[in-house]
Formats: sequence, structure tokens, C-alpha cells
Amino acid sequence: MIVSHENTISFYKIKRIRLKISFRYQTYKTPMKKAFEFLKQLEKNNNRDWFAGNKPEYDSIVKENKVFFTQIYNELQEHDKLKGIHIFRIYRDVRFSKDQTPYKTNFGVGYSRSKPMLRGGYYIQLEPGNSFVGGGFWGPETGDLLRIRKEFELSTTAIDKITADETFVKYFGELKGDSVKTAPRGFDKSHPAIDLIRKKQFIVMRTFTDKEVLSDNFQKEAVLTLLAMRPFFDYMSEVLTTDLNGEPLF
Repeated sequence: MIVSHENTISFYKIKRIRLKISFRYQTYKTPMKKAFEFLKQLEKNNNRDWFAGNKPEYDSIVKENKVFFTQIYNELQEHDKLKGIHIFRIYRDVRFSKDQTPYKTNFGVGYSRSKPMLRGGYYIQLEPGNSFVGGGFWGPETGDLLRIRKEFELSTTAIDKITADETFVKYFGELKGDSVKTAPRGFDKSHPAIDLIRKKQFIVMRTFTDKEVLSDNFQKEAVLTLLAMRPFFDYMSEVLTTDLNGEPLF
């Protein structure tokens, strides 16, 4: 099954969208300066007493972040079919952690696509010195992982074309993600695509400096970075919604 043309985005189309989005963001002003100042202070005072004393400021930032993240959601929704937005809580689960600091020192948001036909997830992390916009497949289900590996065993022409495109390289450099140490069971360790077959995650990521995050240009660049994942997502969606013969599964 081929994903319908109207629902796919090519790298060429992304360049056209960039011009349209750039015009809309000409007068945009970022709200991130206050958020970063709060996170820097939290890193130095990661305890419940300090947080309680600064809770009103935190609540104000959360409201601004929600607007910021929702604006990105709305922009993405014009070019994709999203299922939802998940703004991550700042409270850490320390039950099984050696690090007992109660709060994260970042703000994060995830955007999910409309499964089962549309695969891949978007993510943004904002943290002083460690901000990035990323996406992909962090923990594919066992059946999906096998299907992806079988596809790469059969041919890597499509994925190689995507990851070699100048727009993909500009935004992400290369396809990232953890790999198993040896060839997965049932796969030839001497296969030409064994490095792809060994992967258990398929992730793209673009890092941002603090200066870039705090610029008025950041929200636009975050949107464009997320959109640049679409050719990769569209291809993986096609793989995961068909069998090896190209017959639809749904």
C-alpha cells in the first residue's frame, strides 16, 4: 500500500512550507526567557521547599508554555493528522532512582500522530544547555521492529534516499538510535544493511543552543524541524501498515 499523495510531504514541499511559515512568524516574540531563568534556578535549588516558594512563578510559566506548545501543535496540524499533545509534568518519579531530586530541569512536550495509519512521534525538550527537537520510534513494539528489520533486509533504497537528502542531512545529520550488539535472531550478520537491521530505535534529532532557543526565531525553526521528519515518517508509516508484499494490513 502506498500512502496517498495528499497525506505525504516531500522534502521539496517542506521548502515551500518554510517560505509560508517564515512570513507568519515575522512579528513573533518568544516567551522562553522566563522559562529558562526558572530552570536555571531550579537546577541550583532542586528541593521541595524552594519549589513551593516559587510555585506561582512556575504556574505562570506552565501557562505560557502551554500556549507555546499548542501553537506548534496547531501549525503541525495544518500539515499532518495529530492525535494529541502531551505536555510532560516537571515532577520526577524517584521511586527506583538513585537520583532523588524531585524535579526535572526541563520542559518537554510530545505530539502523537493518528495511528494505526500514521506512525512516528514528535518531541521537544527545552533545557538550558540540552535543548533539542526530535522524533521517531523510541521503543517500537516487537512486531513493528521485526517488520522494519525485514524491510531493511529486503531493500534500503528508500530509507537511504531519505537519509541522504540534503534537507534531512541539514536538519538531522543522520538516523540515530540504540542498536543491539549482534545481528538479531534470524538475520545474517554479514548482510550489507546490518547496521540498520541491528537498530532497535529509529530517531532523528536536532539540537539547539540556548541562544537559538531564546531567539524569536525558535518556534518557527522548531516547527520546520518537526516537518522535516515527515518524509521519514511517511515512509515508515507505509512500511508498518503493509506486509512485505505491499498488501495493506488495515
